[in-house]
Amino acid sequence: MTIEQYINQKRLVETFTELIQINSPSFKEREIGDVLAKKLESAGCRVEIQEYAGSINVIAFKKGNSPETLPLLLSGHMDTIEPTEGIAFSVGDELIRTTGDTVLGADDKSALAQIIEALTALEQNRIPHGDIEIAFTSGEEKGLFGVRNLDLSRLRSRHALVLDSSGAVGKLVIAAPTHISYEMRITGRSAHAGIEPEKGINAIRVAAEIIAAVPDGRIDAGTTANIGMIKGGTATNVVPKEAFINGEIRGHSAGTIECIKQNIFGTARMAAEKSRARITISENEEYRAFRIDKDNSFLNFLSGIFKRCGIEPAYTVTGGGSDANIFNQHGITAVNISNGMQKVHSTDEHIYLKDLHNGCLVVLRTIAEFGGFSPCPGMSRP
Repeated sequence: MTIEQYINQKRLVETFTELIQINSPSFKEREIGDVLAKKLESAGCRVEIQEYAGSINVIAFKKGNSPETLPLLLSGHMDTIEPTEGIAFSVGDELIRTTGDTVLGADDKSALAQIIEALTALEQNRIPHGDIEIAFTSGEEKGLFGVRNLDLSRLRSRHALVLDSSGAVGKLVIAAPTHISYEMRITGRSAHAGIEPEKGINAIRVAAEIIAAVPDGRIDAGTTANIGMIKGGTATNVVPKEAFINGEIRGHSAGTIECIKQNIFGTARMAAEKSRARITISENEEYRAFRIDKDNSFLNFLSGIFKRCGIEPAYTVTGGGSDANIFNQHGITAVNISNGMQKVHSTDEHIYLKDLHNGCLVVLRTIAEFGGFSPCPGMSRP
């Protein structure tokens, strides 16, 4: 039998449709985690449930029968963007799509189904392989919370296949940005808006001046800035004392990010000072950029896998983050690949059956041929 023939397409589709019917918004992954744990155990894995303050991560280990082969990490996330409550979907001759007012959940449950089917095929057909480690994370859609709380000391792998990129199977993400989030707290002075407004300092007006003045949108080819939330005030007859601005900066260049950040923060402080308001700014690095050199041995190995699957590999640079950012940040060369999900985060979300199959084929072939992989220079870098 060929590698492709080991995949049970009917079972793959059934696993996927079972998973998308489990409601699992961020930080409510317990139910789907329990289901996945049983499926992993059935595929010959030892499973650990790692709890943290927000939710759980599912970590699994499948012992290899090829001792010379390096360990390999497979990863996808369990949570979905909302709404997913009461999901309705159809399975056609070519694709599976949402038919109601919810997302489908292919982001990222197609990845979970593909990994489960590959491991099941591995177990049933006794395909030679090295040690396999699996990380099904939580809270990815809310800022990579699961992987940021993952006990990485439990993992031996220095190479990872992350399935969490949209589009037809074939894309390999070679670079993703740093993401900086920030909050500005503007404090003015309250006063009665109808009787003595001149005694107040309007924090919302100061916030508006800041928003109008700072860089926004696409700054350059690799950098973006956005203010996504503003809140403040208590009533229309009160000059608002406080206002809050929440924004973000993303970019591939540390120098450019720092320049934009100082521009935004400096502009905000000047606007506050001009209006005699106070401002405090807090910031957080959600994740750090990575770039994988095109001569990287693991990247080249994966490109060969795609070609042997009959799929032309395409290297891509993304403006979004994934669990791969955190893995790369901690010395694990992680390549995020497209797993077939389309129109994610929308009620038009769908996946082609061919892509569901091809994603699984890439995973299975990667595992089966990883014994021929030998690392060399050209590793990922921040």
